[in-house]
Amino acid sequence: MRGKIIHCAGALALVAASQGAWAMSSAGRADCIVTGGKSLPAATGGADALCAAIKRAVAAKAPGVGFKAEVKVLSASSLSAVIVADDGRRVPEMRHDVMDAQLSRKSFDRFADVLATKLANLPAKTAR
Repeated sequence: MRGKIIHCAGALALVAASQGAWAMSSAGRADCIVTGGKSLPAATGGADALCAAIKRAVAAKAPGVGFKAEVKVLSASSLSAVIVADDGRRVPEMRHDVMDAQLSRKSFDRFADVLATKLANLPAKTAR
């Protein structure tokens, strides 16, 4: 009986969590996927820190715009990313390279700022 109660409580928590995630995504989602994150220098905080920088920058430069960012770690000193607004507008692939050093939290912030600025400056989607 105790196992059934715990299982039921877990199922309810899962349903509640999924409802919250759906609500957030429909009102301006902020999805970020990093491929190759293991190549990031440990001092950067990794993929989580990179995504957090992008989300902060977009919130500041393009408030209310939902997006999906797909970031590729090309090396310990190089990134590329594509960012797509929920309405389908797309920032072309952007690259960020650090010369004579490795990526850092500051370089994450600079790259995130460029992506967010490009997203904020995309022309409005026209109705057809």
